[in-house]
Amino acid sequence: KEPSILPTYTQTMANKSTTAGDVLLYIPNLIGYLRVICTVLSLILMICFPQRWIIAIILYVSSFVGDLFDGIAARKFDQCSLFGGLLDMVTDRCSTTGLLCALSHEHTERPILVLLFTMLIILDISSHWCQMFFTASFKQHHKSAEGNQNSFALVRWYYSYYYFFGYCCVGTEFTYVAIYILAKVTTLDQYETIRIGCEYFLMISIPACITKQIVNVSQLCSACHAVAAYDAEQKNK
Repeated sequence: KEPSILPTYTQTMANKSTTAGDVLLYIPNLIGYLRVICTVLSLILMICFPQRWIIAIILYVSSFVGDLFDGIAARKFDQCSLFGGLLDMVTDRCSTTGLLCALSHEHTERPILVLLFTMLIILDISSHWCQMFFTASFKQHHKSAEGNQNSFALVRWYYSYYYFFGYCCVGTEFTYVAIYILAKVTTLDQYETIRIGCEYFLMISIPACITKQIVNVSQLCSACHAVAAYDAEQKNK
């Protein structure tokens, strides 16, 4: 049998140039878009339709869980991209910021809590932005060992140990979710079991949340120090 002169599908795909449109339609990025939609809808419900808080929580948690699946999809289909990392980071930060704003909306009569949530927003955004800027300046991923080789020990440890990283991130997000749920069910007797469950859960998650804020402070200081060290090195050349 003579070999076919027509290229196979695999050969055709291998020789095909990747376009920006292709990257935008990567499977993990499509999951990222769904995460954005879930986050936006959840925040709309939390702030504009607070009686729909259960649906809002389901949507928010779905967006958070989607963060796991977009990473799995990126590795499975070999579709890792800078855009995907950017989308993931922006979605994470905006989701957390939105939830903290919703918490502030729930506790307007308690200025100290509003101030706390505001400070958490500022720390979260500033620490991650500085970390992203520092590592991107050296063309490294913000979670990679190479990108964090000059970071403080706590930051290196945080990004190196998956279970510690997961405990801090999951614990922090679900601390905020539990506080939001408590704001809704505290005065409702039919949700007594949920209230008690949230209170017990906070005993486990609050230490994770506090640890995450310590890491954020360390990450902010570490990134700023690394950028300043680079400036000094360039100045001394």
